[in-house]
Amino acid sequence: MSFNRLVTDFSILKTNRHFRHIFIARTLSLLTIGMLIVAIPQQVYQMTHDLLHVAFATAIEGIAMFIGLLLGGILSDRYDRKKLILCARSLCGIGFIGLAVNAMLSSSSLSVIYFLSAWDGFFGALGVTAMMAVMPIIVGRENIMQARAVSMLSIRLATVIAPALGGIIIATTNIAAAYWIAAIGTLLTVMLLLNLPSLKPLQHNENTESPFKQLLLGFKFVFHHKIVGSTILIGTLLSFSSAIRIVFPQMVEQQFAGGAFELGLMYSAVPLGSVVAAFLSGWTNQLIRPGNVMLYFCLAVFTSMIAIGLSPWFSLTLFILTVFGYCSAVANLLQYSIVQGHTPDHYLGRINSIWLAQDASTDSIATTGLGLLTRFLPIASSIFYFGLISLFIGLLCMMRFSSVRKTSLQDPDLQES
Repeated sequence: MSFNRLVTDFSILKTNRHFRHIFIARTLSLLTIGMLIVAIPQQVYQMTHDLLHVAFATAIEGIAMFIGLLLGGILSDRYDRKKLILCARSLCGIGFIGLAVNAMLSSSSLSVIYFLSAWDGFFGALGVTAMMAVMPIIVGRENIMQARAVSMLSIRLATVIAPALGGIIIATTNIAAAYWIAAIGTLLTVMLLLNLPSLKPLQHNENTESPFKQLLLGFKFVFHHKIVGSTILIGTLLSFSSAIRIVFPQMVEQQFAGGAFELGLMYSAVPLGSVVAAFLSGWTNQLIRPGNVMLYFCLAVFTSMIAIGLSPWFSLTLFILTVFGYCSAVANLLQYSIVQGHTPDHYLGRINSIWLAQDASTDSIATTGLGLLTRFLPIASSIFYFGLISLFIGLLCMMRFSSVRKTSLQDPDLQES
């Protein structure tokens, strides 16, 4: 296989103007959100000096995001997705302005921070769901894999850059400046997205149903569609592996006798692997059985966890974490492409919202479960057994989900429609 076929094809940014605008807007959105990840906890802690208040602010935002994801899916399948994206981003901008004004007051209000954290979490999630639902329309189902790989690069880079950028801005100026920059960035995203065409979902008689019944129909579709349902279930299992990040501080202190420098390297290793996957994922477009490859990469993720639990050396652990990040990113890319390629247009909003909501909730459950496991077992043993259980379930999925192993990237019937 030639190197050119390994490298991700970025030509879609040049040939597809609408995707280019979405790519830039999404990158800006991720950068602004990343700065808020630093700014809001920092401000709350400065005001209260209590980690419980920080946790409460984060929890409120998470609950609001979960609700926004589910509601966004329903609305995306009923109304013009372009208007929904613009409305959600504009309302997020208003929330950022509110946070900036509140931070500039001589006595900032903690209640306002709680409220606006939930506000931005809700409308941010709503906009993300609508954005994901328009991708098959903007790029065409045949280009979903390529578009996702290109987008994945901006997601991974923004994840690394944004928190550091937020910290620098706060350190050199103040928290209000970070909020104002987030508001300006949001305004720029709205301006970029104004040129999108109308993105109304295909008309379907479900639009006459109540929103609650529409959501139930979305869950019914997931449970009855063998490929989409099984792929989302595998994604749920894959989401459990992300919980490993919570044990890094304890690993560095107890297993490797390190400090902040070593901890930073561990947290950077996984995104590094993801960035490599984003650059070198061109080969995924040539796959005949992408579902089969996705399952093998999921098994590789769980095997990496087992290896991390067995690793006695810090340098080896960093290498395994990089492999872990690479395999996770490839598995996620294939999962996303299969789900999008087999979901009809009038279900895209709800299926994406269900997928994102389960991903968020599964991560919370997994981190809690792994945290409890470390109470009863040494840190290395906890990771080992966590990975071993995941690998066992993954092997069961490999044997059980024959439809996923044999599937193509797109449903031929949807390509023709």
